[in-house]
Amino acid sequence: MKKYFLLLTFCLLLFSCDQKSKVEKAVEKIPVKLKVIRFEKAFFEATPKDLPSLKSEYPFFFPEGNDDKVWLEKMQNPLWKELYQEVEKKYSNFDIETNEIEAVFKHLKYYFPETILPKVYTVIAEMDYNNKVIYANDKMVIALELYLGKTHKFYQFPEYIKQNFEQRQLLPDIVTNYSLRKIPPPSDKILLSEMIYYGKQLYLKDITLPDYTDDEKIGYLPEQIIWCKENESYMWRYFIDKELLYSSDSKLANRFINLAPFSKFYLEIDNESPGRIGQWIGWQIVRSFMDNNNDITVQQMLKMDAKEIFEKSKYKPKKNE
Repeated sequence: MKKYFLLLTFCLLLFSCDQKSKVEKAVEKIPVKLKVIRFEKAFFEATPKDLPSLKSEYPFFFPEGNDDKVWLEKMQNPLWKELYQEVEKKYSNFDIETNEIEAVFKHLKYYFPETILPKVYTVIAEMDYNNKVIYANDKMVIALELYLGKTHKFYQFPEYIKQNFEQRQLLPDIVTNYSLRKIPPPSDKILLSEMIYYGKQLYLKDITLPDYTDDEKIGYLPEQIIWCKENESYMWRYFIDKELLYSSDSKLANRFINLAPFSKFYLEIDNESPGRIGQWIGWQIVRSFMDNNNDITVQQMLKMDAKEIFEKSKYKPKKNE
């Protein structure tokens, strides 16, 4: 009996690997060639007399209502110049990143053939960590000043925010921004819907970033993922006992969904927990749903109601021993 079980396990593993390789082989054959425009180079290496031509070539970066003095001051400001030099040190050659972004879009095209390949613009913006990547219509803008490494001297942010200012976070940020056009926002305000919404977003990273770890996909530290796994059943029991899943209490988003230094159970474990724990649990629910519903495609799952996904997910964390 034991030999039979081992043989069956081995066959299942072989089948799983074979299926994965088939997908990856199909992905590799998808033609993707992105055009990358280094706007920060064009801007910070220009002289004041070049401003009219820059405005003509890149009108979307020069909104009306701003006097030319604004752009000229930025172009010549020593601090902006220094920031540009720091970006140049790390990203003077963007070929590796370009190849990685193209690989992501091959995956996106595999699952969503209608995906429009954007022109990619790299920029130096205003350190807005809520808009590290903007993907709109046929353009994608990447703010490189937010990928210099979490210990960079220019970053005056809390640690839980800085930890995602790494080059390795660029691709997850791209998938996050892409997902906004593919995943319908929750139709209600209950916590479960928010959890599943972000769970869908993170599941997209599972299928488009096969070489990334879970901590990289969600933007946690490795030890935070370990904490989540070790405390999954305790957290789940808390949500059930407190009847939070179907609650529409507006405070729950800040406690468990939104970016924060830690989640707020109002228990001793709070300081040990990572923020956005509701997103992580929603991710596990979506994973469980996809594992237990092989007839459902990714496209179908993204459109499904959160309650239906939860009910059909058979999600049940293992009890801690």
